[in-house]
Amino acid sequence: MNKKVRVRFAPSPTGGLHLGGVRTALFNYLFARKHNGTFVLRVEDTDQNRFVEGAEAYIVNCLDWCGITPDESPAKPGNYGPYRQSERKPSYRKFAEQLISDGYAYYAFDTPEELDAKRKEIPNFQYGQATRMQMRNSLTLTISEVEELLAAKTPHVIRIKVPEDEIVHFNDLIRGDVSFETAIVDDKVLLKADGMPTYHLAVVVDDKAMEISHAFRGEEWLPSAPVHILLWKYLGWEADMPAWAHLPLILKPDGHGKLSKRDGDRLGFPVYAMNWTDPKTGDLTKGFKELGFMPEAFINMLALLGWNDGSEQEIFTLAELEAKFAIERISKAGAKFDFEKAKWYNHEWIKQSTAETLQKPVKNELLKAGIEVNDETFLNTVIELIKDRCTLLPDFVAQSGYFFAAPAEYDSASVKPKWTNEKAAFFEAYAENINLTNVIDAEANFKTLAEAKGFKPGELMLPFRIMLVGGKFGPGVFDIAILLGAAETQSRIAKAIAVFNS
Repeated sequence: MNKKVRVRFAPSPTGGLHLGGVRTALFNYLFARKHNGTFVLRVEDTDQNRFVEGAEAYIVNCLDWCGITPDESPAKPGNYGPYRQSERKPSYRKFAEQLISDGYAYYAFDTPEELDAKRKEIPNFQYGQATRMQMRNSLTLTISEVEELLAAKTPHVIRIKVPEDEIVHFNDLIRGDVSFETAIVDDKVLLKADGMPTYHLAVVVDDKAMEISHAFRGEEWLPSAPVHILLWKYLGWEADMPAWAHLPLILKPDGHGKLSKRDGDRLGFPVYAMNWTDPKTGDLTKGFKELGFMPEAFINMLALLGWNDGSEQEIFTLAELEAKFAIERISKAGAKFDFEKAKWYNHEWIKQSTAETLQKPVKNELLKAGIEVNDETFLNTVIELIKDRCTLLPDFVAQSGYFFAAPAEYDSASVKPKWTNEKAAFFEAYAENINLTNVIDAEANFKTLAEAKGFKPGELMLPFRIMLVGGKFGPGVFDIAILLGAAETQSRIAKAIAVFNS
């Protein structure tokens, strides 16, 4: 690789961050780390009609949560700023005017009403080679007419003049040679009436100014590629054009079409990295973070949506992904999103994480449920005991809440049908002579007493578990009893006996 690697993630601050956007950011980040390069966050806020207050800060928070913080950004500027397109506005008109001077673009003065009339007149109307000479633009007007309209500050846009009967070629790092016939490419708007650039002009000007070496973006941008290739050529920057890599789509679970927020709402899973509240409507869209995903698992899952290292390995740390990432291993085909698989990744990450790593998020989940934990050593012991049973972080509440507070309710229906005075007497005797020195001795003492009282130990284990935790769940019942301690176990037995006898 001859030139220094500089890559950019360039989202628009228009709402929640879709997991496809996070994956684009991730692949940019991994490529930069692999090649000792720079990962840039550039905010593409040129569409002021779609700008949403708070969306930029939300995007930054999402990347921070994922652990893929940019090296340069609006908050951490380097030598290539500004990093918001709205702050780069003066530069765009200069290049748009240069394209007009060189014959590669033109002024278009068509009003919205005129455009609507043309759309009604021509089915599937496109402003381009076949129609441009029927419109009100600097190609059909005289020089003096154009000058008068400009002097009068008549609203106008600047459009690229796509050449006729050419084929635009470029090499895509994922797809190989890609070509487009210019006959099917319309004359895209480059500069809007408000003086702001469209994506097409801004992305080229900014990539040049920021010395971007490689451009990773979603497959949905492929149809726009010929316009961008032409602009690099027309502006005389072809030698500096970044290498292109169009990432495969993340597909709906059935594989038919791109995964959308609507699919998540319909099927009951998130598609945003973090919770997003629309500031206009107040509507909340849930995210992976708040659902209880660990960032390590979320990133791991995303990396393998369209990429693999050629082995059977599925669990990767971020450091391993940085070391192993290679563009050559990105698939051309779309990757189906599987929420059950996503949860599997989270479960695996919870299982392999230390109690110390899990302590803070688990403590937060317990606090949200009204359980305050002060003894962190005890909490770590509990986490180690139950983490294999937890798929999402909120599962720790159900799986561990009884360690911090006695059950308020019992699954009495599972006990009462077979509850007898003799069983009550057994548990009273067991509580009186309880021995919780270790799991092996505790279980042996329980079984010995059960047999002495004429019971099979198995028929007493379920009532004992429900006495301690309230239901039919949790790790080994003697592990629970030992962690609770003799006094607390005795107290819970007495309380439950009273409930079962009632």
